[in-house]
Amino acid sequence: MAKNKASSKKQQKRGVDFKKIKRKLGRKLPPPKKATNTEIKSKAIILPEQSVASEKTGLAVSKKGLTLKELLQQTSHHNAKVRKDALMGMKDLFLKHPEELKLHRYAVIEKLRERVSDEDKVVRETLYQLLKSLILPGCNEDNQGPFISLIMAYIFNAMTHLAIEVRLMAFKFFDLIVQHFSSSFSLYAEKVLQNYADILRKNQFYLEDKSKLKNVLAGLVRCLSLLPSRLEVDSCKKKVHGREMLHAFELDKPTEVADFSVVINKLEDLVPVLVNCFQDFVPLIHSTQQLDALSFDCLHNILQSIDLVVRFFVYGAEKDNPESHPSMWDQSISSVLLKKFVGVFPFNPVHHLSEKDDDRYFTLNVMIAEIFFHLSEWICHPAELLEKFLAFLEYALLEKIRSEVRSGRAIREKQIVALVHFVPKLVTQVIDNWKSRLLQAFTKTFLNCNPESSVKLACISAVEEMLFSRGMLYTDASDSELLDHLITWMRELPMLLILLGDRHSASSQAVLHLLLRLGQCCTVSSLLAFEYDNLQYSLQEFYGICREGKKCYGPFIKLPMDCQELSICCLYYFRHLDPLMLKTIASCCLCPDLDASLLFRIIEVLHLAFKAGHIQITDHLSFFVTLVSRFNVLPGDAHPDIEEDMKISNHQTFKSLIRVVSSCLAQMGDNVLLLAILEKVILEQILLRPPLDNACAMLRFLVMLDSKPTRLSEESILSLSNFLLGYLVDVVHRIPGDDDVPMCSSHVPRQSCYILPCFFLFDRSHDLLKLVLIVMASSISTSSSLSSNYHTHHASGHASRINDIVNVLKLMHKDAKIKQIICSSRAEINLIWRNIHSLQSLEESNLGIRERHIIQCALDELKAIRSSEQMQIA
Repeated sequence: MAKNKASSKKQQKRGVDFKKIKRKLGRKLPPPKKATNTEIKSKAIILPEQSVASEKTGLAVSKKGLTLKELLQQTSHHNAKVRKDALMGMKDLFLKHPEELKLHRYAVIEKLRERVSDEDKVVRETLYQLLKSLILPGCNEDNQGPFISLIMAYIFNAMTHLAIEVRLMAFKFFDLIVQHFSSSFSLYAEKVLQNYADILRKNQFYLEDKSKLKNVLAGLVRCLSLLPSRLEVDSCKKKVHGREMLHAFELDKPTEVADFSVVINKLEDLVPVLVNCFQDFVPLIHSTQQLDALSFDCLHNILQSIDLVVRFFVYGAEKDNPESHPSMWDQSISSVLLKKFVGVFPFNPVHHLSEKDDDRYFTLNVMIAEIFFHLSEWICHPAELLEKFLAFLEYALLEKIRSEVRSGRAIREKQIVALVHFVPKLVTQVIDNWKSRLLQAFTKTFLNCNPESSVKLACISAVEEMLFSRGMLYTDASDSELLDHLITWMRELPMLLILLGDRHSASSQAVLHLLLRLGQCCTVSSLLAFEYDNLQYSLQEFYGICREGKKCYGPFIKLPMDCQELSICCLYYFRHLDPLMLKTIASCCLCPDLDASLLFRIIEVLHLAFKAGHIQITDHLSFFVTLVSRFNVLPGDAHPDIEEDMKISNHQTFKSLIRVVSSCLAQMGDNVLLLAILEKVILEQILLRPPLDNACAMLRFLVMLDSKPTRLSEESILSLSNFLLGYLVDVVHRIPGDDDVPMCSSHVPRQSCYILPCFFLFDRSHDLLKLVLIVMASSISTSSSLSSNYHTHHASGHASRINDIVNVLKLMHKDAKIKQIICSSRAEINLIWRNIHSLQSLEESNLGIRERHIIQCALDELKAIRSSEQMQIA
């Protein structure tokens, strides 16, 4: 033990060359003692003039401060969120700065088209919304060709993508392009139809996600509706079938069109694919009691696509040229197509479902019926098959009446319109039993549907086709049932016009056009012509009626001018125009809201009807007298005593009216006969003291029909003598004379236009002038006004009456012929002189200074007139 202790001490005393350091596990080793420190520390250097923000000064930026270039770059970022944010930033940028899109639209599309096949669903949808809301509407007015070509290659690439989601979205993108640039379909029709057929064959997603199939089919429907005519590629062949326009092709379609024969082949391949799609839904329909909305939309689009293709082939081929008939429509293939539908037609035959589901099934049934009736243009269907569809057509027309009270009325009306189109052709082709049933169902629909509905308008079109295109108007009179239907349709038209009023001008125009064609085609001896004549009694309310002495104008006054023209032309074809109808038309002519051109058009048409023997001469003349005597002449600048704000004149229209009526009277024959008819009527109107312009016109008619010496009766001359003095006083008071009007004045016509008719009458009957002078003499001592117009009030004192009489005499004295005639009436002039002197002597003490002065001036002027007469006699 001692030895060992000694040896350990020896060892401790020895020197240690390397000391071993023990390290704990997990501790970091210290750096070597001689290690070089390579760490570099520095402070940030801030240079304001090199700021990124300063580089964007004056540039359009988004909310996050990014320019268009930066946003376009970020659309290719590997992160989907960054790509989506970039698209949203572009939307914000274009909303704030729309000029950026106009300046860089091609660069934007060239970059964004890469995202059509983006793997991220949100990015694709964001791009779709950006194109829909901003980019496509903003480029609508630009050159479409280069714009479409930039994006279509990427859309076609996406249509063949491996991912089904990308493929489906590609069709949605193409549908968006077609919505804004419809001509794009004609440029790429072959590829588009091929891709639609391919995607519809991939039916693994039909029942899994019907919304995607719905979008694809909706785009297909839009494309097929843009198909041009097979035989008229360069023009637009439009064929209206009730509710839609078939093959409406844009007027701005490009000159380049896909190879037409290839397009036909693609359409032939597409139909079986669509039929298979339809068959895939049939088990779903029969397995459930309710048809969900998505399934209905898919079925609706499938049937609509088939219908468009069928109509393209049926109505695009030349019926007289079998070689133009496409191979697809051979008897065997068409029969197979029908067999697919007939087996399931009609859906919901017992109608035990809810109203909403019933409407959906009814819509599908109507579409299948449409396809069937379109195919009947080429195929002769078996009798039992035809009866099945005729029974549905009859049910649908009668069901329309029942559905008037249902909430689905609007939906039903759309479908009924499509079926009504086929009625005219079927009525002329089916056997008598079905012909009677269809006519009864159609007539009930026509009578009971809403006047403002599209069904009523479709029925009007069908009636016109049956009557004229199908020749039913010229049917044998022994067919009493058909005649009954024709008469029922005719009698419905006037009431329909009244119910439509002035709110639905398109429907009113269709009814008026049908009425006009009926009038043109009804023969004089036919029963239908008699029925047409009776329509005028129902039509009176359409033009206007008089209730409790008050005029009530009908829809005629407020309808557009083309409708008014049609309704005016209808008047010519009534073989015996009733006086009450003429009175109603005259009332419309006097309406201030009626355009002046229509007033003269009515006169023209009625005068032609008179020449054709449709109007009695007395009724025709009474019509003219009513127009002239009741026309409300707004004086305007013809009378300076009217307030300035009331000078809205129709005086020129009245002058034209007088000229036109005078021309018509000159064409009617012997003036002696016309005067014999009109003399009493005109005198009656004159004695009612009409306004000055109307009275002047009536006097002009008398002068035109009369001759020298006058043929007027003594009774008429006596009546005129009592009227003319007041008329002449009105002229003197209200119309400025030639000496009173400045050279720059526009007051026309002047006094001569109003006085000349009186002077002609005086020249033709000196007795009339003498009677007027006697009335002047007797009126000096009376207290009544000399004015012929009850609406004009002048001073009624003796001095004023004497002044008026002398002014009239001065006016007569200016005319050479009348002055010569007055010279032979010295006794009457002297009587006037004596009566004035007597009045002056009797009332000298009661007269004021002003009245005395007026009377003295009148005596002086009368004295000058007497002196000139004596000099002329000498």
